Amino acid sequence: MKTNNTIQEKIDNTFKAAEAIEEVAISPFFKDKTMQRLFSQQEEEKVAWSWFSPKLQLATLICVVALNVLAFSKFQKTKYEENVNLFAETYGLSTSTETSLLN
Repeated sequence: MKTNNTIQEKIDNTFKAAEAIEEVAISPFFKDKTMQRLFSQQEEEKVAWSWFSPKLQLATLICVVALNVLAFSKFQKTKYEENVNLFAETYGLSTSTETSLLN
């Protein structure tokens, strides 16, 4: 019976706490002010990216593509094997017998 009494006391305390809650008085324009602040912050975030307009995006894309085409054409003109051999000789990775220490 003692546990039933403690449970009943807890239930009664919960109901008393719920009855003690009073309505909060707020300004009649609270919702309007809150919504205005919320939407004004979203507009500020949009302004931050407004400089990256579609015109600027297109210009950037054209520059990147032109740079890639230029680099690719220069790469085609040079001799790849010659560059690899030069790199290998520079760092001592060459397998030619002329520079071998065993000769």
